[in-house]
Amino acid sequence: MSAASVEQPFHDEEPVTLRTIADEIMERHPGYRVEIIGGHLLVTPSPDAPHARALTGLMIPFIAAGLHGGETETLQNVGLWLPTGAEDYAIPDLVVVDADIDDHLVENNTYDPACFRLVLEVTSGNWKDDLKTKVAAYAEAKVPVYVVVDRKHQRLHVLTDPVGSGYENHRPHASGELVTLPDSIGAKVTLDVAEVLRAGRPKTSD
Repeated sequence: MSAASVEQPFHDEEPVTLRTIADEIMERHPGYRVEIIGGHLLVTPSPDAPHARALTGLMIPFIAAGLHGGETETLQNVGLWLPTGAEDYAIPDLVVVDADIDDHLVENNTYDPACFRLVLEVTSGNWKDDLKTKVAAYAEAKVPVYVVVDRKHQRLHVLTDPVGSGYENHRPHASGELVTLPDSIGAKVTLDVAEVLRAGRPKTSD
C-alpha cells in the first residue's frame, strides 16, 4: 500500500476528514481499497489474479475445517475498527470472525476487533505495510492470530499472542513446511506453505 496523494476536491465549508478523503478516493477509483492506519491513508489498487487465486485457495481449508456457518464465519474484505486513531480502520484480505459479527458494528462498516479470531493478508506491492504497519495495528487491536502470505520473499508468516504494538511470537515458514494454526481460531487448520505460495504466483504458459 502507499500513502495517498489526493488533490483537495472539497468546498471550504465542508469538514475534511480522512474518512471523507477515503470515500472520495473509492468513489473516483472503483476497486481500490482505502484504509486508515495510524492517521495515514493507505491505498491499494485492485488485486491481480494470483492474489485473488491465493485467497480463494486459502478459504478452502478454513471452510473444510468447519469455520464457516457455525460459531464462526470465514469472510473476505471485512472492515476492522482499529483503536490506533479516531478514524483508523483496516480491511484485511481474509478473516475468521465470530458468527455474531453483525451485532458488533462500530461505524462506517467496521466491526469490533473482539469479533476477529484471525486476520490474513496476501501481499502485493504493499508488503512493507503488511509486515510492519499492520503488525502494530492488529496487535494494538488484540487480534490473536495474524497470517501474512509474503509473495515478495516467498514466506508464510504466522504471528500470535499480541502484546502492545507487536506479537510475542512471529514465525516465518518456507516452502515445504506444513503449518498448523492455533486452535484459538476455532478448529484445526493446517496450511501447505508450498501450495499457498504457488497459488500466489502468476501462471506461466508452457
